[in-house]
Amino acid sequence: MPYRYLVRSVGGLIQQAAVCYVQRGYCFYVIGSIPKGKNYRSIDRKILSQYQIDLSKFQRYRLKKKGLANVQYLRYRNTFVLLATQGEHRFFAEEQNALRDVRESPMRLFGYTITYKNGRVLVGLDEETCRNLKAAFLQLALRRTHKALEWKLKTLPFEPYRPVYRQVLSICKTVNRKRKTAGLPLLPYSAIRRKRRSYRPFDGE
Repeated sequence: MPYRYLVRSVGGLIQQAAVCYVQRGYCFYVIGSIPKGKNYRSIDRKILSQYQIDLSKFQRYRLKKKGLANVQYLRYRNTFVLLATQGEHRFFAEEQNALRDVRESPMRLFGYTITYKNGRVLVGLDEETCRNLKAAFLQLALRRTHKALEWKLKTLPFEPYRPVYRQVLSICKTVNRKRKTAGLPLLPYSAIRRKRRSYRPFDGE
């Protein structure tokens, strides 16, 4: 089977990067973008070849046993992510200026942050996204019915990973405090989606 890297959705990208790669030790990363007008597929092939990414599970296992690093590649539209495990690899020398460690520097992608702490991957909303979301809800807190606000909560375009859920719950509580002061009906916390959608990242949604 050919190496699969072209992700069809933001949700699929976050799931694949966090759950399938970072959780399995791919803690070093580089985020980049391909300029518009460039041949995306040509650049994909160059990166795959440059870092010998198109390998079988058996080949990756052999590299790991030798103390060498493995590298994975993901792309959604013109945004790409390279992720690597601990070990020796030309990737670290050639990407040293852009290289980050998810355990020290959160991976920021499409409004999300991915971090790795105490053996666990944590996916939340980045500060700017959370701040803007809170401001938007507070602006509408007294201008919309609780049904309209409830619908906005239910249809937020972010998957409810545990940190995301806590952040949205905090926003909801802040909105309710404002509505309570005004004597308006409160938003039910049940309006916040709790079940995360499972994606097939390379086959569309």
